[in-house]
Amino acid sequence: MSAETVFQAALLARLRAALGAQVNAVLRRPSATATPPYVELGELLAGDWSTKDAAGRELRSLVLIRDREDVPDRVQALGDAAEVALAALGPALGDWRLVSLVLVRRRLQRERDGWLLLIEHRARLLAA
Repeated sequence: MSAETVFQAALLARLRAALGAQVNAVLRRPSATATPPYVELGELLAGDWSTKDAAGRELRSLVLIRDREDVPDRVQALGDAAEVALAALGPALGDWRLVSLVLVRRRLQRERDGWLLLIEHRARLLAA
């Protein structure tokens, strides 16, 4: 399997295990029918990170957490739990090995009907 497929499946599994009881859904793609609070995986950008003797990928993942509360306390707590869950990811991911996972940015933004928290990570994987 590709690094992208394996990594995204691992992200989804970790988020479902950590947040599944606290949110209405943890989704692989956007949904027009999901009711907040929910988590969705955003774009996954991939680039080459190969070495002389091993295939490698650098991935940028985006996790979006949506909530309809008046204050951002719950969405922030969900974001904290998501970060803890993702920090425990790997290192063995099928045919790939997670070499590093680094938080790139975390952005809280007000929306018309609630809050959106975006969490972006950079992951580097090498073929096992």
